[in-house]
Amino acid sequence: RRAFRAAMRAHGLAGSARVLPGAHTEESGSAAGRLLLAGDRLPTAVFASNDRCAMGLMHTLDRAGVHVPREVSVVGYDDSHLSHLSHIDLSTVRQDPVRLAEHAVRFAVERLADATLPPREAVLEPRLVVRGTSAAPPARAD
Repeated sequence: RRAFRAAMRAHGLAGSARVLPGAHTEESGSAAGRLLLAGDRLPTAVFASNDRCAMGLMHTLDRAGVHVPREVSVVGYDDSHLSHLSHIDLSTVRQDPVRLAEHAVRFAVERLADATLPPREAVLEPRLVVRGTSAAPPARAD
């Protein structure tokens, strides 16, 4: 959350950023969708904490007659196997889970072998996978 807000500030978008509470489930995404639909106006884009949450959000928007991505772009995080399906076609951010697991296991084994080693961290570059749920923002009349 802090990194997201810092990035939005760095790009001059802090005033338009809204972070909703939730979990990493479809129901949480649906609940976020209901909150957004109850507001004065919809955002032009939503970044969900994972693909499952994004799918719940898209389901709720679709049932309310909101077109993704014409009215609201939706981007998830994970690049899960479901995001690839043609009827979902979710834009998402992909991390390399195999490399993350390799780092985690190697770091754990090294610490087990030498408990004096300090904790380590690996940061892998994510990749945006653009699919059918994201588009240029719609023109606003305000």
